Amino acid sequence: MKFVHIADIHFDSPFVNLSDRENLGDIKRLEQRKVFKKVIEYIKENDIEFLFIAGDLYEHQYIRKSTIEYINELFKEIPNTKIYISPGNHDPYIKNSYYNQFQWNENVHIFSSKIEKVELENVDIYGYGFDDFYCTSCGIENLEIENKDKTNILVIHSTVDGANLEEKQYNSIPKKILEEKGFDYVATGHIHKLDYHTYENQKIVYPGSLVSLGFDELGKHGMIVGEIKENGELKTEFIPLSENNFEEIELDITDYISKDELIEKINDLEIPDNSFIKIILTGKRNFEIDRYELYKLLTNERIIKIKDHTKIQYDLEKLANSHTLKGLFVKEILKEKEHARRRRFRNDRKSS
Repeated sequence: MKFVHIADIHFDSPFVNLSDRENLGDIKRLEQRKVFKKVIEYIKENDIEFLFIAGDLYEHQYIRKSTIEYINELFKEIPNTKIYISPGNHDPYIKNSYYNQFQWNENVHIFSSKIEKVELENVDIYGYGFDDFYCTSCGIENLEIENKDKTNILVIHSTVDGANLEEKQYNSIPKKILEEKGFDYVATGHIHKLDYHTYENQKIVYPGSLVSLGFDELGKHGMIVGEIKENGELKTEFIPLSENNFEEIELDITDYISKDELIEKINDLEIPDNSFIKIILTGKRNFEIDRYELYKLLTNERIIKIKDHTKIQYDLEKLANSHTLKGLFVKEILKEKEHARRRRFRNDRKSS
């Protein structure tokens, strides 16, 4: 059996606070559509039998009916592919959700809050969906695979080995329990970072978010393509799809003497066409920095965020000569430093 596994698309996400530049949210929402269409095209071209969507397909609070219709029209293009969706904490199966109220195409199966098994000729698909924005237990510990002679798949939105209190609010499941159940593949979601082949014989896989949603999701994003052969052998591959990656660049401005020089240096940076960049300013600054003024003078629209982590460069000698409380304080500090230097010098001479 051949399958594609994706998760955490977050259709119609508002992308709040992603950038200080306008329209980036619109650009990212269009990218979500384009990349999702790539998934469907891959499935068509490669005769993929199953599509597993492990939660957070869309944002319940913001999703538009037109977007749901767009998704469903794409599902209609792959009528021979069985699609299994496990609702997550951002798209729970609740009374007023589109999972509950929309007429999905006949090849789509949406799991609810009771662990369910779908029996097919050679494979059993198990799944569970959130019925609220939080889930402290899905009851997976009570599940027993009924036919171990078949291929058994679990599709679930979960936090594997969630340790802290927050993680335990999102269906935390010990990895040991999942491994003991004996699934041939666990298609999970919720963690936006790719977890694929990070340990030997890995069968519990996070594909990561299909499209990077921000600077906390650096690097490539895409889908898992897998095949389980008749002898039970599992082969998986990660295929990057996201057209725009988020990257960070640190810039030490200690030696820059003016705002104009800083702007010139930023504008001279070589930035790939497929990257959105956050500039992190570090070091000691010799001038005041107004980030919003900088944005107006940048020539590369791929620079979408600037963070100022610099500290002011003080001229202590000049400050010590000023007739202020701060000046008197600095003068005393410099005196103490000089006394300490002289003591070290005398001690060094005695020891020699």
